[in-house]
Amino acid sequence: MPFGQIVIGPPATGKTTYCCAMTAHFAKNGRKVAVVNLDPANDILPYKPAIDIADLIKLSDVMEKLKLGPNGALIYCMEFLEKNSDWLLKELEKIKDRYILFDFPGQVELFTHNSSVKTIVNHLVKADYRLTCVNLIDSFCCSEVGKYISALVISLNTMLQMELPHINVLSKFDLFKKCKTTAFNEEFYTDVLDLEFLLDHLQADPVFKKYKKLNESLIGVIEGYSLVSFVPLNIQDKESIQTVSSAVDKANGYYFDSIEK
Repeated sequence: MPFGQIVIGPPATGKTTYCCAMTAHFAKNGRKVAVVNLDPANDILPYKPAIDIADLIKLSDVMEKLKLGPNGALIYCMEFLEKNSDWLLKELEKIKDRYILFDFPGQVELFTHNSSVKTIVNHLVKADYRLTCVNLIDSFCCSEVGKYISALVISLNTMLQMELPHINVLSKFDLFKKCKTTAFNEEFYTDVLDLEFLLDHLQADPVFKKYKKLNESLIGVIEGYSLVSFVPLNIQDKESIQTVSSAVDKANGYYFDSIEK
């Protein structure tokens, strides 16, 4: 029974760095691990992928031949992978004894609106992969109330779309304490506590003030589902990496199936 992580998140949240750090962490603990690069725009990799989507399709080729921009070409690549999911499953058979990290693109709409990634993941689930979706959000979003609410909405939308055991991670959390513009303490942002306090801060902003009803509705939706919370991650801190790793292992069941000590 293979286990793995679907690593997603907006651009520049540290997905590839996360995969590198987790690979080193797992290897140190004796876990056989492999990284699968499914980001066709990621042509310079700091790790050696066991499977690379570039062997199936390249973003640069799509942009050149179909005259598409990077966003349109990326969607095309994911739809092409969806139609050729047998290629991915066949390649995965070669490394079925490994714990798999799937490094996905950072285009948000692939996980909030487009169905290709969800279909690809469904094929993996049907192939008996036990997966956890790890959604990385840059902790810089905590520096402004509007950005934080946007991060919450994106995270909630992604959770509902992907329909997997899900862990939201606030990456680069070592920078959180250095940020002097955060309105609340760490627990408020990680545990997603009473969001009504955010409305007062939004009302003080002339840009958001006229959108009071919209802000109230968004906060109502987030609190109504009561699904979103975050695990902080400092990639330089071994204990922080272990905390995230344990949360993911409990979510996909590896924690209860593993023979690791």
